[in-house]
Parts: sequence; C-alpha cells; structure tokens
Amino acid sequence: MRTTFACLIIAGTIAGCQGGSGTQQPGTDTTKTTTDTMTKAAPVEMNNSLTEEEKKAGWQLLFDGNSKSNFHVFNKKSDGAAWQIADGTLHLDTTNKKDGKIAGGGDLVTNDEYDNFDLKLEWKISAGGNSGILFYVQEGPKFGETYHTGPEMQVLDNAAHPDAKIIKHRAGDLYDLITSTPETVKPAGEWNQVEIISNKGALEFHLNGTKVVSTTLWDDAWKKMIAASKFKQWPGFGTFKTGHIALQDHGNSVWYRNIRIKKL
Repeated sequence: MRTTFACLIIAGTIAGCQGGSGTQQPGTDTTKTTTDTMTKAAPVEMNNSLTEEEKKAGWQLLFDGNSKSNFHVFNKKSDGAAWQIADGTLHLDTTNKKDGKIAGGGDLVTNDEYDNFDLKLEWKISAGGNSGILFYVQEGPKFGETYHTGPEMQVLDNAAHPDAKIIKHRAGDLYDLITSTPETVKPAGEWNQVEIISNKGALEFHLNGTKVVSTTLWDDAWKKMIAASKFKQWPGFGTFKTGHIALQDHGNSVWYRNIRIKKL
C-alpha cells in the first residue's frame, strides 16, 4: 500500500508539471494574441508624405520623392541634372565636374516665393561636406548668387570641413551672423531634422528637435549684425521680406528629403 500511495503522488506531480505555463493546454488559441499584437503596432511613417492632419493644417510638400517640379536652378530654367532623385531623396551628385564646378549643378530654388513660413526638412551631408538652406532669396540679373540676398542655415560636416573652425560657420548656425547653441548636429552620413520658422520678423532655427537660433529680422540690431559680417558688401542682403527657399550647391554631395512648408 505504501508503494501504491507513493506512485500516486509521483504521477500527480508529473501531471502538474505538464500543466505549467510553459506548455500549451488543449483548446488554447494563441492566434488571437498574435493578431492583436500586430494590429496594435505603430504605423510606419512614410517619407515625403503628409498625414491628413498635416494637410488640414496647411502643410504643403515641396518634394514628394519623385519629382523636382517645385524647383529650378537659381537664375535659370533648368531643374539641374546633378540634383538627382535617389531612393526618395534629392541628392546633389558631384560625379561630373568641369572647371571645378558640378556639371548640371547650381543652387536649387523653389518656384514659389514665401514671406511668413514654417519650413521643415531633413538633410545629411557627405564626409567633409558643405551645403546650406537659404530663404528670402531674390532672382534676377542684379543678383549673382543666392547668398547675396538670402540668410542661410549652415549645413556642414563639423568634424571634417575647415569652415567648422570658424565661429558662426558651423552646422545649424545662422551663417556668419549667429552661432547655434546648443550644438545638436549629427555626424556626416546621418539624417538631421530642421525647422526654420520666420513669422513677422521673428526667426527661429530648430535642429534635431532643439531650438538653436532665435533672433529678430530687419531691426537695428539685425542691420548692425550684417554690417559686421561678410554680407555687408551686398546691399540687398537680409533686407527682403519675401523670397525663394534655396538648397545650396557647395560642390559636395548632400541629400535632402521630407521638404515641406506651411504659410503662416
């Protein structure tokens, strides 16, 4: 009887172990749990697109990942063959150069002009590269370059480009006018998120989610800053209250995407 009783205890213990959480019991269905988990997964954010909420808020795409129809080369009708669409990006291809300049290059400017605006985009730069995002750019025979009229947010590889050694010439700076702080730029080859807001003279630069520059346009302090900068040689610089957005060809490979704007 003792033997029989011990066997019954051992058999019961084994059955209990088999019924633990690590073993699926008859009738248990895990399909629903898996399906629910997949259903609740966050949607993948698409590049170069707008949500319905963004459209209702007044945002407009300047680049949809497939066309350069909203842009042309500064002071030309060309859309710039060197500005190529690659993997959903607007990429300045530096492969072909003639006399030190990129064949089919040049600064790319928007067809439309903007006064009060909120501009968002992303950029990444090649190792040792340089570019820029300019605004209030004027076209015409009186203006030889975009930077003769338009202030610029610097795009730069701070780790390798010589300009990084110059104060107010680093990535995120209001070029040659105001140093960005804190410094939030990512290394060459990584995407940086930009927001430039200009509204009734109030100017803000945001880089990777942080406000790095804040100033007032067109007042006496602004005029004094320009007078103490390299831009003093161009009388029209920083004086215009409407103009084109420009992406700079500085001779280095650069990529842009998710370019969108909202008129304020």
